[in-house]
Amino acid sequence: MLQYEVGQLIDGRYEVLGTLGQGGMGASFRARDRSTGREVVVKIPSIALIGDPGTYSRYQRELEIARRLAHPRLQNLVASGQLPGGAPYMVLEYHQGRSFREVLSERGPLPIDECVSLAAQLAETMEHVHENGVVHRDLKPENLLLAPSGDLVVLDFGIAFLQGARRLTFHRLTSSVGTPDYMAPEQVSGERGDARTDVYAIGAILYEMLTGRPPFQGDNALAVMGQRLTSDPRPPRELRPEVSPQLDTVVRRALRRDRAERYGSAAALREDLLHLDAVEPDEPGPATHLGYAPRGDLPRPRTIALILVVVFGALGAVGVLAELVHRAQGGQ
Repeated sequence: MLQYEVGQLIDGRYEVLGTLGQGGMGASFRARDRSTGREVVVKIPSIALIGDPGTYSRYQRELEIARRLAHPRLQNLVASGQLPGGAPYMVLEYHQGRSFREVLSERGPLPIDECVSLAAQLAETMEHVHENGVVHRDLKPENLLLAPSGDLVVLDFGIAFLQGARRLTFHRLTSSVGTPDYMAPEQVSGERGDARTDVYAIGAILYEMLTGRPPFQGDNALAVMGQRLTSDPRPPRELRPEVSPQLDTVVRRALRRDRAERYGSAAALREDLLHLDAVEPDEPGPATHLGYAPRGDLPRPRTIALILVVVFGALGAVGVLAELVHRAQGGQ
């Protein structure tokens, strides 16, 4: 791992102001571009990993994705280069703000109007991403930054993919696996996903903004994933009665287990969020009809484990799980 102290220069140009994150995958530094005076983020992958063809291909994919995208609420690419020792690096915009996870943890359920506004923002940003053939696949509060302006900035395209590009499998596993609270059912089943996968994640984030909790909860990742395959979450209106029937419908539609029943695009989700009065409410039916399970009737852990063993075994999804392994976020 390359180590840089405050005041040192990266590639003779970027003066290190601090470390944003460091882990097995690489390091991210807040720096000042001496040629422009602008604050930036410099991301450097681990030297130990960059020699692996798969890891290097993933870095190249992330760089290619960054070059395609340009939006005010994305952490856009500024430059890229190679260090004297051969390690590549990319330079991204630095955004002031707070992790959206910290915001949710501190403020609990947010005001409903703010929830709708932020979700519509996020959907509009993802419209741009999807229009450029990119699917993020890892939208969650930890990968969002709430700027002082009120903008919700999307970070970290490390496991995003380009539509039409060959699949990359990440082989290095760690013992630290994040709870997959925002994974769509198709991701749990080992599928690659599409724009509707990100729509599901937006719905899950909106659900947490409204209720103060993610759509599914469990003692471990397997329990959460099992619930996602076998049941739907409790309607947000049950947990927060002031949520309107129209907004409740929008959230549940974004969280449909079957992609064909979900919003077909982030644009369609955003349209309904901006025009809730025009949404035709569809009240949830009995649990046995919609499949959502009250807390006392959640699948037993043994049943959940059996479901997941069958699913992952049938699909050979070790690579998928590896891609979803908790990675060093690198701050920004």
